[in-house]
Amino acid sequence: MTTTDDILSLYAEMEQSGKTEVSRDAENAQEPEFRVAVMPFERENSNIRGLARIYFEDCFVVSNVSIIQDKEKEFVAMPSYMVKQNGGKSQYQDVCFPVTKEFREKLYDALMDCYQQERDKAMNQGMEQATSQSMERAESRQPDRNLPFR
Repeated sequence: MTTTDDILSLYAEMEQSGKTEVSRDAENAQEPEFRVAVMPFERENSNIRGLARIYFEDCFVVSNVSIIQDKEKEFVAMPSYMVKQNGGKSQYQDVCFPVTKEFREKLYDALMDCYQQERDKAMNQGMEQATSQSMERAESRQPDRNLPFR
């Protein structure tokens, strides 16, 4: 975890070199701790299957991460905005993204695992609710057993 002294030394290094960016040593670089929260989401005529948030070290949040259904599979889409190119063609530009392949795989796997768990949990709750409602309806339709047979 980065300390205040580390940050101050980076700023001092930036001032001395006149650069606006300073890279950290590889020995100090490590993947941040994170946790994810995903809400399954379905809307008619939409390919979005879930919305997620990523919490980095409980001090920084990335929202509007989407789980999208493609023709063949589901994938993670980071928050993005549309940019028009010179030829009039539009393209999406990510607002934030993982830098290394290893961290991207770790993050996207965690998001997809959480999505699958939440989707399964929602489906099981729906099945239980439907079963209990059908049982209640069946019980309410049965005649009272205390009445004599006619």
